[in-house]
Parts: sequence; C-alpha cells; structure tokens
Amino acid sequence: MIAATGSELRVVAAPGTASLICRGDVQTAVWVYDGKIPGPTLRLKQGEPVRIVVENKLDEETTVHWHGIRLPNAMDGVPGLTQPPIMPGETFTYEFTPPDAGTFWYHPHANSLEQLGRGLAGALIVEEREPVAVDRDVLWVLSDWRLTADGEIASGFGNRMEAAMSGRIGNTVTLNGVVPDDQPVRAGERVRLRLVNTSLARIMALRFEGHRPVIVAIDGQPCEPHEPASGRILLGPAMRIDLAIDMEGEPSRRYRVIDDFYEGLAYWLTHLAYTDEPPLRRDPLDGPLRLPPNPLPGPDLTTAERHELKLEGGMMQGMGGMMGHGRAVWAINGTSMTGDGHAGMPPLVTLAQGQSHVITMRNDTAWWHPMHLHGFSYRVLTRNGVPVPHNQWADTMLMAPKDIVEFAFVADSPGDWMLHCHVTDHQTAGLMTVLRVGNGRIRT
Repeated sequence: MIAATGSELRVVAAPGTASLICRGDVQTAVWVYDGKIPGPTLRLKQGEPVRIVVENKLDEETTVHWHGIRLPNAMDGVPGLTQPPIMPGETFTYEFTPPDAGTFWYHPHANSLEQLGRGLAGALIVEEREPVAVDRDVLWVLSDWRLTADGEIASGFGNRMEAAMSGRIGNTVTLNGVVPDDQPVRAGERVRLRLVNTSLARIMALRFEGHRPVIVAIDGQPCEPHEPASGRILLGPAMRIDLAIDMEGEPSRRYRVIDDFYEGLAYWLTHLAYTDEPPLRRDPLDGPLRLPPNPLPGPDLTTAERHELKLEGGMMQGMGGMMGHGRAVWAINGTSMTGDGHAGMPPLVTLAQGQSHVITMRNDTAWWHPMHLHGFSYRVLTRNGVPVPHNQWADTMLMAPKDIVEFAFVADSPGDWMLHCHVTDHQTAGLMTVLRVGNGRIRT
C-alpha cells in the first residue's frame, strides 16, 4: 500500500515475476507496477490534490488510466486521444484531485489486452473524510490468468474467435495476486470488503455461504444499502463493489465463497475461515451501513437531452459481413473503433457541456458487455423498462444479452471521452467509441 504522503507518488511499470500457481518453485514472467501483482494499492484523500509520476521500464509504450476517477480529460490516460503515450524509459506526471471517496483502480490503456493480461493493474482507494464504522477494511483484487501447464502466461492475445465471443477467459483466478487461501475472520466483526475485478473477460457471481453481504457502494459510488438479488454479487470486468458483512458464523468454522457465473463451471474462490477466538460482539455493530454521499451532480431528467446507443456484432449476430472488415467484430451505432484509442478518433455523439443527458443503451448482441464510460459516474435509471432501485450509480454497466439500460449524468467535464466494453477483446475489436463534451478535444 502507498499512501499519498506529500501529495506525490511514483509508480514504475516494468517486467517482473510472480508466483501464480500453487507450486512455490514456479515463477511466472509478468509485467508489474512496482514489482508487485497486483500493483501497490494507492490510498488518496478525498478532495486533496495528488501528483503521480509513472515511469515506463517496459520495452513498449504505455499509459495509465485511473478507472472511475472523475478527473480532467488530459489526465485520463488514453494514448493519442488525451495524452502522448509514455515511451520506454520516459515518465509522465498525472495530476488530479479526486472528488469522490470510494474504490477505484488503475491499468494501462496502451496495448491494453496484453499489458493488462500480463498483470499491469492495481487498486486505488480514495478515503472518506471521516472513518466508516467497520472493524476492518479489506481489499480483494480478483484477477484471471490463462497459464500453460508450466505456469507461463499463454500466448494468443487477440484471438479473433475469442474476440467475437466471450473474450480471453483464463484458467486461474488469483486473489490479491496469489491462488486464494483461507481468508481469516473473527466472529462478531463487521468487515468492509472492497471487490475489484481486474480480469480481461471473466465475469464473476459470488455467493458467500452462511452470510448476508450488504452492497454499500457500486463502482466507488455509495448506494442505499441492500442485499443482492438471489444473494449473488455480479462483478463484471473493471467493476467494483463494496460490501458490508457482519461475520455471524461460528468460531473455527470455514464458509465457502463460490463463483457460479458460468453454468456448469462453478468453483469455490476462497473460504471465510473463522478463528477460534470468542465473538468480538454478540450483536451486530451499532453503526450505519450507509456511506457518506459523494458530490455528484444530479441530472435533471425533465430537461435532459436524450441519446440512443446500440451495441452490435459478435459471433451469431449476422452483422452483414462485418466480421470480414479488418479487425472489427463489434460496433456501436454501426461504427467500430479498434485498439486502445488514438488521435483522430471522431466522436459518435457530441454532448452539450453542463447539460443533463439520458442515454438509452441497447445490447443487440448475444453476449455480456461491461460498458465503461471514462470521466463520469452515471445514475442507472431503468433496466428493461423497470426502475433500478437503491439509487445506484456506476461507471461500468454490466449488460446481459438483449438488455436495454437507461442512465443519466451531467456532462460537466469537457473533452473527448471513451466509452467501451471492458471485455478487453471486445474493446480492441471495435466495441468502443468517443463521446465529446463541449467543443472538442481537451489536451495540453
């Protein structure tokens, strides 16, 4: 963990090694921030400016995108679109003031399929101004890897068939950089559990056996505390969910945490392993579950401009031969942008600055898509015509096949902002576009 003391941090991207399988004698060649998988957890203070110097010791260019942070466009980390790429041996200084407390993360946006798939990811936590009433604050960075029998990262990034389907799903899941072991807990304690999914494509549906987790924040933004439908925590790539869990199990017992998103492929991720200590308390902690609100501008739905976006493409879609056109497999409103972002990407939609906007997004495909909007958090209004409860905000919307979702936000930050699927194969194969706020690109 790195705290933002003195308001300046330094992060180095470089080759490294990690132990990603149970055999301790096997080290996997990876790419790392500060020599770690995941990268160091950066802890910032809400409303306090920070400078983060990123040094590139890779043999290729890179950038860093501060996922979910509302920041100036020039700090967003998209090569060509918002900044020049950081060339090997060079540095780039990111400067911003995080307005929102919550759970965020950071990752590359250059050759992102391979750089993220080889390990470049880390959590970023912006601390509330006042402590939250929990006994412990716990972070689980969940990552998915495709490894060979020898423990090496498998080749084949950018496989066209996978890009047209579910993306590059791995065969190994790690928790905070290691194959999950038991997670020690004590009876009677209340834990704030921050979940971050840094996978390229794996969607997770977590069930906590014997426990009743309460969702208190989604993508860093507080919501009305509520138990998830059917007890399953749906966590798509790039999503974050904060849970409050009262540990009501019995001392010395172990309770499974199961991921059962993919039919027939359920597995236990880890165990909540109770110590033999007596319960910390007999009754749940007497403190509010609701987190303090962030200063998000509320959209005015009565005056909002309205827009429609349709996701198209993929295997089984029949896009009129679209799969034969270059690298593009996917499209938004009939247009495809491949890769990671680059200069000259024309905006699909121009949004009036300072105005409220409602976007209706239709997933006209047979596949799941976690759709991420850079630079903004948006209020989720409806899903398939049904109002979404609990005052939920997001920056990465997990859309099931044929879903129709309405969301709203105030376009208060000028510039060219990316909107893309965070199944990274889908992004690089065309499921990406630019929304322009104001008169044009903002880059200095």
